[in-house]
Amino acid sequence: MTVSLSNFLSQLISNPALLITVVLTLGVILVNGWTDAPNAIATCISTRCISPRKAIWMAAVFNFLGVLLMTMVNATVAMTIYNMVDFGGDPHTALIALCAALFAIVVWATAAWVFGIPTSESHALIAGISGAAIALQGGIGGINGGEWVKVLYGLVLSTVLGFASGWVCVKLIERICKRMDRRKTHKFFQGAQICGGAAMAFMHGAQDGQKFMGVFMLGIFLANGQADASGFQIPVWMMILCSLVMALGTSIGGLRIIKAVGMDMVKLDKHQGFAADLAGAFCLLLSSLTGIPVSTTHTKTTAIMGVGAARRLSMVNWGTVREMVLTWVLTFPGCGLIGFLMAELFMRLF
Repeated sequence: MTVSLSNFLSQLISNPALLITVVLTLGVILVNGWTDAPNAIATCISTRCISPRKAIWMAAVFNFLGVLLMTMVNATVAMTIYNMVDFGGDPHTALIALCAALFAIVVWATAAWVFGIPTSESHALIAGISGAAIALQGGIGGINGGEWVKVLYGLVLSTVLGFASGWVCVKLIERICKRMDRRKTHKFFQGAQICGGAAMAFMHGAQDGQKFMGVFMLGIFLANGQADASGFQIPVWMMILCSLVMALGTSIGGLRIIKAVGMDMVKLDKHQGFAADLAGAFCLLLSSLTGIPVSTTHTKTTAIMGVGAARRLSMVNWGTVREMVLTWVLTFPGCGLIGFLMAELFMRLF
């Protein structure tokens, strides 16, 4: 099941509920662009391999390519998010609960951005729709435990494998280049890190783009009174729209997050930045192919930690790391609670 652009536009004009849902969904994607997507290009900017403006354009292009190509190869991440909660029953009430969840995600992510902390919109999305589903169904019966287990796998994958991959990658690079002239490798790693940033942006689109389009499709079906749609095919126009909105978000507020991830946490050389990008992209590729929804933020930041720790533990600014970890820990209960309360409020009001 899919939705053509002409059909979508005609419904958008005649269906106010769909219009509100689309605005909120695009709002969440915009927030993801300014708080999550900058992680992909943080290191290549902080090591001065590429200017912020060029990096943002690069991120926009490769986010779109990641959404387009990976969705064609394997759309299981989108299906995991789509099937994670039960918004069945009355489509009108379910749509109100979904809108409440989207509103909660925007509130949570904006608050984290104000403090310059790179929160995970992936986990905020999962927590927000889960809280709303609990409110809608009156208990945890609204949660699909089989799909939620994949989130726990993703937490382990993005944290443990991200750190380990960063550590291993930088050690291998330093061993290979041990006897090489540093001045000659400098130019190579400058270009290599730009490629690494492009790979991270590609995998960000493959992971996060699918998550939000899964919710986008859910909102369209609910707005059309279809609470039991069991499958879908993501249309190309939706991929383009989501990629453009995500790129706009990155251009609006990405520099604050880039500073926190690429500069404040660990001071990186060019080969270290490349190692972090390579490790992060590898972990995201593995999770996308297996259909496990992981956090781009977690994966990239833990890879950077692993790279810094490979030199010595004191290279990592553990104060900044502590702030990030605290935000990650609070995301599930915090955004989940906001989603629950907003859903209760919205269902009473509307």
